[in-house]
Amino acid sequence: MPNDIQSFLQPQNVIVGLDVGCKRSALKKLACHASKTMGLGEEPLYEALMERERLGTTGIGLGVAVPHARADLGKMQGILARLSSPVDFDSIDARPVDLIFLLLAPEAASAEHLKALSRVARLVRAPETQEAMRGAADAAALYAIAIGDKDAEAA
Repeated sequence: MPNDIQSFLQPQNVIVGLDVGCKRSALKKLACHASKTMGLGEEPLYEALMERERLGTTGIGLGVAVPHARADLGKMQGILARLSSPVDFDSIDARPVDLIFLLLAPEAASAEHLKALSRVARLVRAPETQEAMRGAADAAALYAIAIGDKDAEAA
């Protein structure tokens, strides 16, 4: 059964094998990707993501991080990345992160932002989903897992 993640995650915003050495470089590369695919300013977005991290880690545990920020967007947008190797993200369980689901919310979308964060957290915290995401052959397969497309996952 497809889920509402498809409303804010597009196939071009799924990355497999993102090569980074630390949390900062991961957020920098994701901000760069967002600047290219969403037309956002890379530096202001990176600063917003770092500011959110200063409030407390978005590393939710089990090798997963869900960084988020507000941006000059008309609708909620996401980027899903599987890292080429895990990095320290100051996660709540101290485990390094290899799956990052970045969420960007329009400035005024408080309820929508919280709903999307909750949905993403539920998705990526499920052990069977994590295992499938880590084993996905490519970005298309990772996207299919994220949106809950069972037919595409099996292909």
